Amino acid sequence: MPALLSGEKPCAQSVDDATPAFVPDAPASYVGPMDKSRQTELEAAAFRRLLEHLRARTDVQNIDMMNLAGFCRNCLSNWLEDAAKAQGVALSRDEARQHVYGMPYEEFKGKHQTEASAAQKAAFEINKPKSH
Repeated sequence: MPALLSGEKPCAQSVDDATPAFVPDAPASYVGPMDKSRQTELEAAAFRRLLEHLRARTDVQNIDMMNLAGFCRNCLSNWLEDAAKAQGVALSRDEARQHVYGMPYEEFKGKHQTEASAAQKAAFEINKPKSH
């Protein structure tokens, strides 16, 4: 079990209350017993809400998301593309990005993306995930 930071508490407890319920890559539900179909519906609804939120918050730059959270809109579109490929669904990178951004990526960049500052770029070099 990963160590928690001082004062940090897990969001929920697992069934046996001995370990945190959130474990990365764990296949089990984190919200209690439910059938797989219902879990998928809830997760899909949460993902759609996240997309709506990010589409409304065009002021939030991807580099800031990467520096603070370790992922951005491009990451979400890459994950969507990976999920499609894993299920044998044809979805291009451009199609995945358009789905996440709610418009073609180049259009989003032209309308909403600003030039990253030197400080943002420096922070990204320190914080960027190995996969970027």
